[in-house]
Amino acid sequence: MTVIVANDTPPAIRGLLKRWFVEPRPNVFVGSVNSRTRDKTLAYIRRNAPGLGMLVIATERSSQGFSIECFGDTPRRPVRLCGLQVLAEAWDESEAAPC
Repeated sequence: MTVIVANDTPPAIRGLLKRWFVEPRPNVFVGSVNSRTRDKTLAYIRRNAPGLGMLVIATERSSQGFSIECFGDTPRRPVRLCGLQVLAEAWDESEAAPC
């Protein structure tokens, strides 16, 4: 399973994503594609829409069962905290507790 949340997707990129993903809300794409298709699709998007901000959550063999990646300018960023990936909206290093 892969979930892509994009910011202001251009029509050509949106059309490409709709080939393999369902768009339940504007700029949110959900689908079940293999990792090769996902990686090639993301590489194409980054090449042809370099300013596009994306948050990608994909199934992966890990303790959490998924991975989180960000590309471009997004309001949230993935952070590894105590061995787990979480999404941080605003991060203050002084408040971070060591594990």
